[in-house]
Amino acid sequence: METANNTFDEQTDFIVVGTGGGALCGALTMLSQGNQVIVLEKSSLVGGTTARSGGVMWIPNNRFLLRDGLDESEERARTYLEALCGEQQNTPGSTPLRRQTYITRAAQMLEFLLQQGIDIDRYRYWPDYYDELPGGLSVGRSVGAKLFDINQLGEWKQRMVPGFMPYPAMVDEAMQMPYFKRSPKAFWLCVKMVGRALYAKLTGKHYVSAGAALQARQLHALLRMEADLRTDSPVSSLIEQNSQIVGVVTVKDGKPWRIGARLGVLVGAGGFAHNQSMRDQYLPGTSDLWTSAAPTDTGEMIQEMARHGAQLAQMDEMVGNQCTLPPGSKRGDIRATAQSITAKPHAILVDQTGVRYMNEGGSYMAFCKGMLQRNQAEAAVPSWGIFDSRYLKKYMFAGIMPGGKIPQEWFDSGYLKKADSLAELASLLDLSPDTLQATVERFNGFVAKNHDDDFQRGERAYDRWLGDPLHKPNPTLGTLEKGPFYAFPVVPGDVGTYGGVVTDEHARVLRADGSVIAGLYATGVSTASVMGRYYPGAGSSVGPSMTWGYVAARHAAEKDA
Repeated sequence: METANNTFDEQTDFIVVGTGGGALCGALTMLSQGNQVIVLEKSSLVGGTTARSGGVMWIPNNRFLLRDGLDESEERARTYLEALCGEQQNTPGSTPLRRQTYITRAAQMLEFLLQQGIDIDRYRYWPDYYDELPGGLSVGRSVGAKLFDINQLGEWKQRMVPGFMPYPAMVDEAMQMPYFKRSPKAFWLCVKMVGRALYAKLTGKHYVSAGAALQARQLHALLRMEADLRTDSPVSSLIEQNSQIVGVVTVKDGKPWRIGARLGVLVGAGGFAHNQSMRDQYLPGTSDLWTSAAPTDTGEMIQEMARHGAQLAQMDEMVGNQCTLPPGSKRGDIRATAQSITAKPHAILVDQTGVRYMNEGGSYMAFCKGMLQRNQAEAAVPSWGIFDSRYLKKYMFAGIMPGGKIPQEWFDSGYLKKADSLAELASLLDLSPDTLQATVERFNGFVAKNHDDDFQRGERAYDRWLGDPLHKPNPTLGTLEKGPFYAFPVVPGDVGTYGGVVTDEHARVLRADGSVIAGLYATGVSTASVMGRYYPGAGSSVGPSMTWGYVAARHAAEKDA
């Protein structure tokens, strides 16, 4: 543990550790108030996991909902969060005060970003994940950054973490692309995207979208303010003096470099998704091979804050992202999500006994928790996604467009199983043919009466949104009866961990006795989530990360003290 000896190599007002969404938002907030900021990024690239993600933010009572005349208010959002998160146990990061503060301050944070010229709008239809609860919104509360010409960053363009979408489309637009052969609306949307790409080529632009657009827009705003942003500058320790954090030890020219911070230190350095020893301790049965988090997500700043007395909580939670790993998948790659597969018609999920055990739609966090819980009773990691021949003709599978050719290696390696009958498929999976047949027949019976008696798949707006809007009567329910049949492995992956240090309503880091560690703030998945053990809607990581970064900088600058 570093202690101050009143000698620093350099001093500033505020230090930000990391360059994820909340870190950059905190830096931007502090700079906008006329203070000095040094941002320290341990890798050579800026953006963190946020840049690799959809960049969606779940923002209650946001201006766009009100603009569009939708039935939203702080009260309705509070009703929803309390209905979902209010009865949780052992979740000190998710107190009623923190949840209420989030509802109020998230909308303020969004206004701040817009004032900085960061172009954002709402997604017109992205349902809350538990929209059936009181206060839930079937249209959703999610917003995202608009496309951005990354060439505006100049030399910093090459120093951004790459996003996951190679084409100029908003996330909700990209989700319609696989339907271009079946839907005139989707076809013309694809034409529009091709037009964008041609325009960009002719005008020398390079559009990025999703999380890459959000982070590039924030970086662009920081560069306009001449921010002091340093890559390849890992923080090895926090400096403490008289029970207060007063600076950090980083690296400069290959040597330790001590920087003092007059107003405080904000840690937004990610979680521990790529630290297998921490996963084994807190998330047993999960693997760093399954995560889509940035490779820099290794948890050392969580451990460093704990060494200074910070309380850790909710460390057994992660933002689950059921995924599948086709041949050729490499460590650190963004994983192929399985949510978009198993929630489509003509597909189900079964455990290693051939039994269906949960709703294949719904929240990805709940999905992966359900898989791990099932694994306690019956082998379910991996589980098997099962679909029939109609699925491959109509929908994407692990990056392969509908009707596209499946690489032969996927069959030869045993990754994708194919059989003319369910009985033959069961034998390839070492399952009881009778059990798998009974499971499929039971599900087909539910499809016939348009109701899933076992798990209510398709009852939520979010389930139906995950399905096929062109499939009637229920977008997510379709029989499995047209051979050949296929099976592929599904594992409980993630896009990041969801636990860390406990913070208060000002984003200040707390000790186990509830006292504040003066001078130390934290945001993002370096903290115990304000949502606790649930994911209310799309952007329930990025939204809070951005908001608490904003709140921390406002408080440290004594604007909200």
